[in-house]
Amino acid sequence: MRQWLIDAFSQQPFGGNQACIVEPLAAWPAVAWMQSLAAENNVGATAFLKRTPDPGRFGLRWFTPATEVPLCGHATLAGAHVLFVETGLSADRLRFETQGGVLTVSRGGADYELSMPLLPSRQIEPPFGLAEALGAELLAVWQGHYLIALLHSAEAVRQLSPRLEAIEAISRRLDGKGNVGVAALCEGMNGPDVIDRFFAPGFGLPEDPATGSFHAQLAPILSARLDRPELSYHQAYPGRGAHIGARVEGEQVVLRGGAVTVAESWLRVGSSAG
Repeated sequence: MRQWLIDAFSQQPFGGNQACIVEPLAAWPAVAWMQSLAAENNVGATAFLKRTPDPGRFGLRWFTPATEVPLCGHATLAGAHVLFVETGLSADRLRFETQGGVLTVSRGGADYELSMPLLPSRQIEPPFGLAEALGAELLAVWQGHYLIALLHSAEAVRQLSPRLEAIEAISRRLDGKGNVGVAALCEGMNGPDVIDRFFAPGFGLPEDPATGSFHAQLAPILSARLDRPELSYHQAYPGRGAHIGARVEGEQVVLRGGAVTVAESWLRVGSSAG
């Protein structure tokens, strides 16, 4: 059984977010086995693909080293890259059936375009203790799939060193997931429109390097704020960084980004059916 290590939302190796993609299988392995392999790989997500009678349609599940997650953009992009590039699939568009709905990925020149369901939010008063836990002044806060805070500058986002236990507790109290995204607008600056980061202790990750589902919630917030349907984002994970384009189209958010194969390996342990 083969698997590939992919850097997603990056045009170069050692950027974006890592995902291990297991070759498409006829049936889901046991959940405990999939979780154990994800813990062994110890990257942002390990993705499992299940074949269907339609060669352009697959089942897809994602596991962080700690838990199965209902929605994961970077590993979906990575899975499409494996199917397009490593297995030679000739389709121009792929459909993935997931716990978070049907996701599609198409080729878009040097990049891929991932269509995800728009994740709605509502603006709330900053929760008690969140500014202190993040160590930053908050301009606005939204609650939805994740808790999202807008900061006053890109430098404030880059300099964050939050107290993870505290932000997890605050987030769980509000949305049950334990994760917090932060962002700042970069108006008047060269480069991306938005700088952001995503802290994911609720998923067993202190910080995630590139998070598609976060941008499926953040993009409609900031596109509405700026009255611009398409914005460019830089997820500023220290030492890596990810480049993500996001376009709001009705009830969908289309994320644009590259992917690079870093390694291919053979698993010498068998899976058991679930």
